[in-house]
Amino acid sequence: MFSFTKNTITQLLSNNTKWLEKQQTSINSAAAVIAMANILSILSGFIRTRVILSYFNEETVTAWTLAFQIPDMLFQLLVFGTLSASFIPIFLSVKRKNDEQTAFKMSSIVLNILMLIFAIASVIIYFYAEPLTLARVGDKLSSEQLSIVINLTKTMLLAQIFFTVSNVMTGILQSYKRFIVPSIAPIIYNFGIIAGVAIFHKTFGIYSAGIGVVFGALMHMIVQVPLAFKLGYKPTFSLNINFPGVKKLFLLSPARFLTIGVSHVQTLALGYFATSIGQLSFLYISYATYLSVFPVRLFGVPLSQAALPFLSQQSGKENLEKFRDLILQSLNQISFLAMPTSVLLLILRVPIVRLAFGTDNFSWHSTITTGKILAILAISITAQAMVQLLIRGFHALKDTRTPLIISVIFTAFYLVGSFAVVNYTNFGILGLAVISCVSFLVELLMYIIIFNKFMPNFISKSLLVPQLKILSASFFMAIFLYLPFRIFDELIFNTTKTIELIALTLTTGTIGMLVYIYFAAIFEIKELKLVNKAIRSFGQKWKSDENRTQEFLIETSVDDDLV
Repeated sequence: MFSFTKNTITQLLSNNTKWLEKQQTSINSAAAVIAMANILSILSGFIRTRVILSYFNEETVTAWTLAFQIPDMLFQLLVFGTLSASFIPIFLSVKRKNDEQTAFKMSSIVLNILMLIFAIASVIIYFYAEPLTLARVGDKLSSEQLSIVINLTKTMLLAQIFFTVSNVMTGILQSYKRFIVPSIAPIIYNFGIIAGVAIFHKTFGIYSAGIGVVFGALMHMIVQVPLAFKLGYKPTFSLNINFPGVKKLFLLSPARFLTIGVSHVQTLALGYFATSIGQLSFLYISYATYLSVFPVRLFGVPLSQAALPFLSQQSGKENLEKFRDLILQSLNQISFLAMPTSVLLLILRVPIVRLAFGTDNFSWHSTITTGKILAILAISITAQAMVQLLIRGFHALKDTRTPLIISVIFTAFYLVGSFAVVNYTNFGILGLAVISCVSFLVELLMYIIIFNKFMPNFISKSLLVPQLKILSASFFMAIFLYLPFRIFDELIFNTTKTIELIALTLTTGTIGMLVYIYFAAIFEIKELKLVNKAIRSFGQKWKSDENRTQEFLIETSVDDDLV
């Protein structure tokens, strides 16, 4: 009887979790999975933020936000810098040239080396957390805020160890085109933080959020390990740097390491400059940035992550034309999806900020200031989303030098501009937002110009015409979004009530999107057909195990004479 029950339950669980193991065999199916999970992740992130804001005041939350910088930078430099774009191409290359077990052993050795390096670096940072904190903040923080930043920095170092393991697992799963489990892991992470705050806030105060970070990171790791093992991964206890693929991966890492390091210089500089302007300025620009990256995470990152295995397959010299076409098609898709979302954030900035962060501890002044910053950053959202793909395009070509050079120029521009704004103007935090926006636009321009040198006809009507059409449709959307928003806000909805605020946002947002779709149809934007086809076929693809390739990306915005 017991055996029957156990077997029945095991079989039931196995059947109900098969969808987690499903392989995504086209860029769009993979991107759809990642995008859907990103929506849930972002929503859970908003819930996490509102929970923290509901329990703690703005000054305390500012310190909590600053505490993330050093642990996150350590992880990004040592782990993400090694794995982000180079791991999948090298893992697949080792698998093709040798066998599956060799590739798994390579990944295990990489994990062992990263864990060793990370452990040493974490010990150093733990004992030097105070001077590192004092060196990266301005003079507007209180002594209590500084104490919170230092202690939370030490606590959250432990979480990054779990993230190290989980990100190697992510690389393995995405190499096998399993995107579902890695995509839901961040959702579990956010709810880990929420659980930590809800359970321990009375006992440990803001440090309950730090406990939640550690617990969430542990769950982020645990949810991915079983599928990696099921695919064939086995841990080994070797540090053999000469094993196939290992040395190559770490030789590619310095350029990526420096690229991420340069970007974190900008992040640290933002913390310093913002905390030099005001006690809450860093909180405002952090929350505005959090909202502005919504379209980037929703469209830019999923399409870029999903495209990487396919770009790697087309990165040979004999396939450069297909590689270029794939990049162009993906860029146009990202722009088509990201630009209207940026318009929504630009026009509906205040209600969106209120819905995301509107607790008793987040004042009206904070809402207005965050909304102004969001409006400025929204202008650069499409550029940020497109850059995500172009970076991965260079890495698929095994070129880590070019993104590094662009990052250095981008960061230098940002530092000079930010220094000038803080020290020689009265623009304050809005000036920092303008510099950030302009920097992102300059970064995209540099990537496109350099890509055009690598690949003839990259800057062509295949790129420019769709972008002009998308921009025009977005312009009309902005007009027809703003007018009903002002009318409904003044005459119909009482936005002091949350339900009516949601109704206002949904109503005007829906009108704006319908207008965008209408003009997209008038301008014959091919990506509209792509989205329609993807939506109609997604349910069928979900139930099917047919082997599909890039069929949804072919013949979208690339002219026939260029294919």
